[in-house]
Amino acid sequence: MQRFAFAGRTCLITGAASGIGAALALDLAQRRAVLALVDKDAEGLERVAGMAREVGAGSVTPYVIDLSDGGDRLDLAAEIASRHGGVDLLINNAGVTLTGTFEQNRIADVDWLLEINLHAVIRMTKAFLPQLLAKPGSHLVNISSLFGLIGPPGQVAYVTSKFGVRGFTEALRHEIGPRGVGVTVVHPGGIKTNIAANARISGADPDGEQAEQARQFAEAALTMPPAEAARQIVAAIQSRKPRLVITKEARAADWLVRLTPNHWWTISQRLAERRRIKT
Repeated sequence: MQRFAFAGRTCLITGAASGIGAALALDLAQRRAVLALVDKDAEGLERVAGMAREVGAGSVTPYVIDLSDGGDRLDLAAEIASRHGGVDLLINNAGVTLTGTFEQNRIADVDWLLEINLHAVIRMTKAFLPQLLAKPGSHLVNISSLFGLIGPPGQVAYVTSKFGVRGFTEALRHEIGPRGVGVTVVHPGGIKTNIAANARISGADPDGEQAEQARQFAEAALTMPPAEAARQIVAAIQSRKPRLVITKEARAADWLVRLTPNHWWTISQRLAERRRIKT
């Protein structure tokens, strides 16, 4: 399959108002792509759209959509087909997370997370699949997570969604890859976005301890700039790479869990404790 060329190609990005989605929009804009940007944050979306226009996007159309509403997105697909003749690149990036253990999580909050992180990926892919299949050389990107490779405690709902994205994408690749559609699943590690700091607090938290822990985690663990993550994702799309793990810590964790699937968490905790003692 030939390398993906971005100039003049219609690229749809969900979760485009901030973080990796916004960085992807700006990177693709510099490559003269035609952008369709989706997010529920109207103000943030318009800000990113304006920046994308300034740096050279072929055109930019923002779509204010809440992906938690369970819509099938066929209306969006029809509009993209009418306006642009269909998508050449679909990037399912939008994601949310929860604080707390599964025991603390409310089922309503788990359902909310699964709708955005997993079901919306499936719904968007289903809605736009006919367009991707109709355009030889098109490409699909689904953003999973490091937590689509490992399952740490305190992240049960998030891990469930991201393992789901991983499995969905890998299986789908074998169906549509032979039909001319490139497919990439991305597993980012510690990218400096607002996802942890803005986590929904699920369960009793009268003293705000879970929210404070989320903030501290974001400051300590999420360090890579979104622009660097976007650069790596764009390079993976261009070269049709089927799987991308971002950050050296994520690659180390991926290696560790495959080396010792039954003991990786105990080992990682010991290593973390040693680093804490040294520092």
